[in-house]
Formats: sequence, C-alpha cells, structure tokens
Amino acid sequence: MRRPIIAGNWKLFKTIPEALELVIGLKRELYQIEDKEIVVCPPYTALSEVAEALNSSNIKLGAQDLFWLDTGAYTGEVSPLMIKDAGCQYVIIGHSERRTYFQETNETVNKKIKAALKHELTPIVCIGETLKERQAEQTFKVIQDHLENGLVDITKEQALKIVIAYEPVWAIGTGQTATPKQAQEAQAFIRKLLAKKFGQEISEEIRILYGGSIKPENMKELSQQKDIDGGLVGGASLEINSFVGIVKNCVVK
Repeated sequence: MRRPIIAGNWKLFKTIPEALELVIGLKRELYQIEDKEIVVCPPYTALSEVAEALNSSNIKLGAQDLFWLDTGAYTGEVSPLMIKDAGCQYVIIGHSERRTYFQETNETVNKKIKAALKHELTPIVCIGETLKERQAEQTFKVIQDHLENGLVDITKEQALKIVIAYEPVWAIGTGQTATPKQAQEAQAFIRKLLAKKFGQEISEEIRILYGGSIKPENMKELSQQKDIDGGLVGGASLEINSFVGIVKNCVVK
C-alpha cells in the first residue's frame, strides 16, 4: 500500500512569524493523523524556525528547490547540505514555476534529483503540461519528456526514494482543476512509463501526487483514483482550515 502524501508548497508567502503561526495551527489540528505523510515547504528564510516548531510532530519539512552542488561561488543558491542542516527531509524539484520563470530544464532537474538523493532528501519531482500543450494534444509527449529526461541514470533503488508530482500547469493557481478522470489518465500514463523504466513492481511502489488547484472539496474524489497518492498543494496550503480539510479528505486506499 502506498502511503499518501499531502505536501504544502507555500511559494513566496509567509514571513517567519506568519509561518510559525500556520504550523502551530496545523500541529494542533493534525496531530492525530498517522496514515498519511504531511509535508510543509516554507520559503528558505523560515525553514530553521519551522523545523524547530515541528520538532517531534507528525509534520515533515521540505524546501522548494535546491542547487545541485554542495558549496561554491554560486551567489543566491542554497545547497542540499544547507537545507538538510535547516531540518528538511523533502525538497520540491522542477516545479512548473521554476521551469517557466527560472529556466529550469530536464538536465538541471536531473542534477538536483541526484543531489537530493545523495544527501538523503526525498525529491518531489514535478512534471506536467501547459494549457497550450494540452490543447495541442501534447500532454503525454510532455509528460514522457519530463519523466524520461529528468530521471536519466536514476537506479531502481533510487527510484523508490522519489515522489512524482503531476501538475497540469493550466490548473495551477487558476481555479481550474483537472477532472478526476483527466488526472487519473495522466497519472496512469506516468506509472506506465515508470514500469517501463524501472519494472512493474517498483512502479507500483512509487507515489504519484496530483497538483493543480486542490481544495478540500475536490481532494476526496481526486485521491480515490487508483494512481493518485495525495497532493502537492499551493494556495490552499497557506490557510489552516483549507489545508487541514485537504489532509483529512485525502483517501487512504
């Protein structure tokens, strides 16, 4: 059985006091949840303080990105050593906003995945198509490109430590959500590609999240789909009640 993950990506929101207020509220509301993994991904500036606040709780900490080298003259970058030192167990890699605004490529995604694994961080690897690509019926082509070229030289053993997040870019922050049928179709295709690359048995163990305007109201139906193992949540993770609702409505299959 694949244990669901609900990961909150806070993006460019929350000062340190705001971040602490949010996680304290989440701890209070979610402390009894044991059958799902809960992850929050604050901005870098809040990581250490949030890690301390989450100590001994059932909520894990993730970063929103990392650089692929441990040290060096790379102004503004943050290494896997640094985010692990700050208390992280997870890291988001290849988010569509990184690809769109900051020239993230499959090659850099691949480097970052390997760097995360080297330091025993769990990568949440994002893949997915834009509205233009979906309208051009290129959804599967884009997914295959992101997956196959992002996971170059990843071993079977490493694959088991990776989480995939399917994020239809047209549904991020737009209020639009892929229908459960659309999401399941894409995620079943991802699992098929994983089986081809790593074998059926391993593909059945890899968790695949859905990301794209998740709300408490649609999480239950989405998570009931065979190949959806939780969610990568954006805006709805910034408010206690909405994130709590999503976590509680996520179905454990």
